[in-house]
Amino acid sequence: MDFSVDRDGVETALIHDLVNFDGMRVLEVGCGDGRLTWSYAGEAAEVVALDVNERKIEAAIDACPAGLRSKITFQAADISSYDTGDDRFDTAILSYSL
Repeated sequence: MDFSVDRDGVETALIHDLVNFDGMRVLEVGCGDGRLTWSYAGEAAEVVALDVNERKIEAAIDACPAGLRSKITFQAADISSYDTGDDRFDTAILSYSL
């Protein structure tokens, strides 16, 4: 069974029940190919989406809907070594990343 795809929309519905993304700066850890990113990025002010797999980041950049490209920064990075500098985020999400 492939647990990495939210076929029934349960995962995305639950995340939206828990978090109001309107105007938020979001850090997504383990974004993979962006499948979850697209579900909330339209509401967010800005998204930094990280994944350690460079191929998945490349796939996410290629698949990113045109209307979301100005809001999302994809980076191949590990959260344990990611330097946020002075950046602050309103919320952080992760799915299948542990």
